[in-house]
Amino acid sequence: MWETIFSAAFLIDFAVSTIRMTTPLAFAGLACTMSERSGIFNIGAEGMMLAGAFTAAVGALYTQSAWIGVGIACVVGILLGLLLAVLTINLGANQIVSGITINILSLGLTSFLARVIMGSAITQKLPVLETWSIPFLAEIPIFGKILFQQSPLSYISYIIAIFLGFIFFKTTWGLSIRAAGEHPRAAESSGINIFRLRYICVIISGVLASLGGAFLSVGLVRYFTENMSAGRGFIGLTIVILGNWHPLGALGAAILFGAVDALQLRIQTFNIGIPYQFLVMLPYVCGLVAITGVVGRSQAPASVGTPYRKEE
Repeated sequence: MWETIFSAAFLIDFAVSTIRMTTPLAFAGLACTMSERSGIFNIGAEGMMLAGAFTAAVGALYTQSAWIGVGIACVVGILLGLLLAVLTINLGANQIVSGITINILSLGLTSFLARVIMGSAITQKLPVLETWSIPFLAEIPIFGKILFQQSPLSYISYIIAIFLGFIFFKTTWGLSIRAAGEHPRAAESSGINIFRLRYICVIISGVLASLGGAFLSVGLVRYFTENMSAGRGFIGLTIVILGNWHPLGALGAAILFGAVDALQLRIQTFNIGIPYQFLVMLPYVCGLVAITGVVGRSQAPASVGTPYRKEE
C-alpha cells in the first residue's frame, strides 16, 4: 500500500483530483467572501449550490449542452441572490434565518422537481464540460497535467479569486465594499449607496455559489443526485474564516479542503478496514480543527450580520 501511495502515478493523480475537488469549494468560499465583505452573511450558499447543480443538470439534459446548463444555473443564482438580498437588506430579516430558509427551500424543491422533471433520468449521465488543455503549458512534465489539463470552471475559479483580490484591495469600488461591511454609516456619509452595493455583492455571491453547484453536476460527476452539494456551501463559510475574508486566502483554504476530500476518496480504495462514513467525515473534521486554530486571529467585517437602516 505504501509503495502505491508514494508512487509518482498516485501522487500525480492525487494532485489532479485535488484541483477538481477544490473547484466547487473555491466557488463556495468566494461566494461567501463576496457577500460577507459587504456585510451580509450568505448562509444560503449551500442551497444556492444545490440549486445550481440541479438546474445545470436539467438544462444540460434537455439541451445536450453543458454550457447552457451552466448559464441556467447562473440565472438561478441571480434569483436566489436577489431573494436573499430582499430578505436581508430591504426587509431586515435575520441573515442566518434567511440563509437557512433558502437552504431548506432548495433542498425540498430540487428533490421534488428532480423526481418530477427528470424521473428515472435523475442518475443519467449528462453532457460534461470537457477538459481544457492549455497549449504548451499542458506539455510541462508533471505540472502540466496537474494544473493545465482541468475543467474550464477550475480555471475560471482561479481567475475570479485573483480578480476579486485585485478589486477588493486595489480599486475604489473594492474599498467601498469593505467600507460597507465595516462601517456602513460612515460609508454612506461619503456618498456610497449601501443598499445598492450590498445588492450587487449578494447577487454576485449567488452566481458564484451556483457555479460551484453546476461544476458538481456537469463538471465532476456528470449526473445529479439529491443533496449532492453535501455541505460544501457550509464548508465555504469555514473557508472564508480560514482565508481571513481575502479571496486568495479563500482559494488557499479551498485547496486544503480539496486535498483532504481527494485523500479520503483514495483511502477508500485501499480497503484498510475503516468504515467509509468515517473517511467521508474527514473534510468536516478538518474544518473544525482548522477553525479552532484561527479563532481570535481572524477578524470578520465589523458590521457583517447586522441589518442597516438609514434612519437609525
